[in-house]
Amino acid sequence: MSFSESLKGLYQTVFKNNYSPITGGILLALFVILLEMWYRPWGIVGGLRNWGEWVLYGIGFLEEAPPHPLWFSSSVLNIGLILGAFISATLANEFGLRIPPRLEIIKAIVAGILMGIGSALAQGCNIGGFYMAIANLSASGIAMMLGLVVGVFIGVKYLLWELEHFSSSGGIEISTKKINPVLGIIALAILLYGIYAYFSSDSEEGLLLGGALLLTACIGFVMHRSRFCIVNSFREPFLSGEAEMARGVALSILIATFGILLIKMAGIREPMTYVTPTFVWGALIGGLIFGAAMVVAGGCGSGALWRVAEGQVKLMIVVIFFALTNSILRYYLDNVWEVWDKGWLGGAVFLPDYFGYGGAFILLALIIILWYLFVDWNEKSEKFVIGL
Repeated sequence: MSFSESLKGLYQTVFKNNYSPITGGILLALFVILLEMWYRPWGIVGGLRNWGEWVLYGIGFLEEAPPHPLWFSSSVLNIGLILGAFISATLANEFGLRIPPRLEIIKAIVAGILMGIGSALAQGCNIGGFYMAIANLSASGIAMMLGLVVGVFIGVKYLLWELEHFSSSGGIEISTKKINPVLGIIALAILLYGIYAYFSSDSEEGLLLGGALLLTACIGFVMHRSRFCIVNSFREPFLSGEAEMARGVALSILIATFGILLIKMAGIREPMTYVTPTFVWGALIGGLIFGAAMVVAGGCGSGALWRVAEGQVKLMIVVIFFALTNSILRYYLDNVWEVWDKGWLGGAVFLPDYFGYGGAFILLALIIILWYLFVDWNEKSEKFVIGL
């Protein structure tokens, strides 16, 4: 085999072939651990809210300008994810504008609003409220997981009802295959310039943001190449019985939890980092609403962003209404109703305070393993499959 053939094979493996959910889950967990060691935990909703707040500020709803999106860490995390996923989509020639039919547009608006509400109540989406909450040893992650399971079940029931009563066929796809490699190279250049600009800036935050941009670009790339989707992991066991993605998500959370446990034990991050005052009602109710909505949307917080990066117009609409709704509701929850200070939606529960670090990890690992065993058994028995 010639050197050029070896290069082509490497390019095919890294940039074109789909990774398995297990591979994607392992790589995701490693990048998540590195991100928390480098700067802060991974999150989605804070960045979306920052974007929504700029719209609200522009129309006069907010009196004070929000932090600049390029210097607000949560926003930078989302920008990195979108850039990484866009590079993956274009270099694999999978990017193209996909305009959905009218019914899907309506669903996108409604689902985006509900996702904004659910994530506001839970102080996070499927990432900050579930994946990263569990990884940071917060009891709220368990409550949101329960809410997500119930919500997804409701969402699947709705989709089956919709199939019987409505048709959503149609839509338009605008191919960009001829220019995709060029777009990918441009996006890669923008990413590298952004990392360089942060690293070479005089700001104390520059070095941290540059590393965060790089790591979240890796997260976006991996999520797109593996089609890593938490909606799929909760939906498919009920809809088709397929559990490959659920196994990948479970393994990813388990690895991330162990890694971040070590980070907190070492004192690199404060114990209460990403432990939100939403246990039990905020996380549970928010998870239920968010779970049902993400099934209708066809993407969760992270899944919506990497699907935006591959040209899914429906998910672009979802993200817009998600961001605006979350920013409006969080404004009232935080500043007008002051629900967190009053404890109306729960409190902050750090599991090691009750079980120690070892006990907390065993408890969370047991929950994750039980979910893994359930979806694996259900795939074989189809006892809880309510799909087609």
